[in-house]
Amino acid sequence: MESMGQKKPRPRRSFTSEFKAEIVELCQRGDRSIGQVAKDFELTETAVRLWVAQAETDAGQRPGLTSDEKKELARLRRENRRLREDVEVLKRATAFFAKETR
Repeated sequence: MESMGQKKPRPRRSFTSEFKAEIVELCQRGDRSIGQVAKDFELTETAVRLWVAQAETDAGQRPGLTSDEKKELARLRRENRRLREDVEVLKRATAFFAKETR
């Protein structure tokens, strides 16, 4: 039985970059507010605001990391994590073989 007053979490949706660009363009035209555009397309206002802010950052109108820089940072973090794991495995292997040769 579900607890009263608790909503089920909304499933995470993904959107194409073309769709996001269209939404950002609608918001930047100024015909409708961000809240109205979000409501019309059944999106969260927070998501639309983030898309608009990222588009402004990508255009150089706002400080911060561009989309390309964010992708590169994520790639480098994944690579760094993998390399740290590799180093840990090599340390363990070295310790194991050092014990075996004694």
